[in-house]
Amino acid sequence: MGFQISPGVNVSEVDLTTVVPSILTTAGAFAGDFTWGPVNKRILVDSEITLAKVFGSPDANTYVSFFTAASFLAYGNNLQLVRTANNNTFNATANAAAPGVQIANEDVFQTTYLVSSNDNEYGAFTARYPGVVGNSLTISLVDSASFSPAWNINGIGIANYVTGAPGTSAQAAAAGAANDEVHIVVMDTTGSISGTKNTVLEVFQYLSKGSDSIDSLGNSNYYKNFIYNNSKYVYAIDPVSYSTTNATWGQPLANTSFATVATAQTVSLSGGTEAAIQDSDVIDSYSYFANADEVNVSLVMTGGHDVTVQQWVIDNIVNTRRDCVAFISPPSDAVIGQSGSEVDNIIAWNNSLARSTSYAVADTGWKYQFDKYNNTYRWVPLNGDIAGLCVYTDSVRDPWFSPAGYNRGNLKNVVKLAWNPNKTQRDALYSVGINPVVTFPSNGTILYGDKTLQAKPSAFDRINVRRLFIVLEKTIAQAAKYSLFEFNDSFTQSQFVALVTPFLRDVQGRRGIYDFKVVCDSTNNTPAVIDANQFVGDIYIKPSRSINYIQLNFVAVRTGVDFTEVVGQF
Repeated sequence: MGFQISPGVNVSEVDLTTVVPSILTTAGAFAGDFTWGPVNKRILVDSEITLAKVFGSPDANTYVSFFTAASFLAYGNNLQLVRTANNNTFNATANAAAPGVQIANEDVFQTTYLVSSNDNEYGAFTARYPGVVGNSLTISLVDSASFSPAWNINGIGIANYVTGAPGTSAQAAAAGAANDEVHIVVMDTTGSISGTKNTVLEVFQYLSKGSDSIDSLGNSNYYKNFIYNNSKYVYAIDPVSYSTTNATWGQPLANTSFATVATAQTVSLSGGTEAAIQDSDVIDSYSYFANADEVNVSLVMTGGHDVTVQQWVIDNIVNTRRDCVAFISPPSDAVIGQSGSEVDNIIAWNNSLARSTSYAVADTGWKYQFDKYNNTYRWVPLNGDIAGLCVYTDSVRDPWFSPAGYNRGNLKNVVKLAWNPNKTQRDALYSVGINPVVTFPSNGTILYGDKTLQAKPSAFDRINVRRLFIVLEKTIAQAAKYSLFEFNDSFTQSQFVALVTPFLRDVQGRRGIYDFKVVCDSTNNTPAVIDANQFVGDIYIKPSRSINYIQLNFVAVRTGVDFTEVVGQF
């Protein structure tokens, strides 16, 4: 409370109710190759249905990425996904003669192309995203002069999809304008998007040529803005019939008599390309997960990407952020179609990593699963499933429980494994930190190990301990930031202890730790620490350990022997 100058009553509040907040521990992260969708932009995906809707169904080039993401989503509903594309993967455009252009995502379009380039380089429309899928799109536009009941695309009657002819909107008429309304229809000509040729994908009625037109809700009704805000497939980039309409389309409504087009303006997009992605492209996409202040993720999958990408993810995301874990699988040719060399191949791959880190988890291979989109079977890396098992563990227990074993380690959607390691092979791999995935008769396919890639023997060579400390460090750090700029005195120190202790006691009660001690007093906040404007809280933890080895001793004794005589002797 501040000092008062004159007599009076001052009322103030002091908030001492700060608590340790809950944190998100099940958010996945992945960057990969997809047929459709925004490039180099983080998109939240909550299900396989959303995955297919936003990023397209898989094909022969993209199925590994697609099913890695889908495998994770079989266990959880929080995946931050970035689509990767080579710089030579181009959007389809309305001008077949135009040079290739990559409009990677909505942000790029808004800053570069939403305002007309006034040279009609790419024509009236472009595909919303890069790739060959855009070549399937046909767009048709009519206004008051070109609308007819016979309006059609490829023989499909389009006039049946609208409620009437466009004309002059009431808003335009009130502003002294005329002929501002247009209808726009988007069609999937080849069926690449919908699965059926000549499917009408989108119908937009009574949009306006006027740049300042708004709808009844106060949103822009200018056709370029409306398409930008609402279409899933295209952008409107320049006026149609450019030489006729450029002078008026896109002008404010006031006293504008908008030029009309005599016939329906129908364009088929072309020029969409797919270029093979390189490691550098994938790394660019994964860089969108590097900053912990920008995105909150916990489980970073690497799909079928090679060791260069895996190493980059380990070095530049998980080892740098220190609040998430990477999941990696050996290359497909290490385990698929091999005959006896799998252990050597996996160890060689493992040795190629500049390893020892507790922030990475490795598995033993790939699974065979059904691709319902193409009616075939596909080989898919297991790291999407292993990350997914962590999500499942969080949902039924807590992050500090092991995701392995018969209780929580059952993998989904497995027809067979590329390789099913036996006991001797599992021993060889587990000794170097590789977690076996094994199919057992009557028990399904199980994650049968819970090691991290830390080579030094310690508690942190187990994934449950690593994830326990991520939770503790992240949550307590979130709470501790409210001590910034307070006085480093006994009150603040005691308040910190009182804040952290109940949280740790709760974790202990939920079997995450055996014991703990919090020290924040004059013993560690010495005068030198205080004078340096620092604050120290020491938190000692005894983490709970998962059982990896069970010894059962069956001891036969004579009938007359008292059990107390022999217990503990063997």
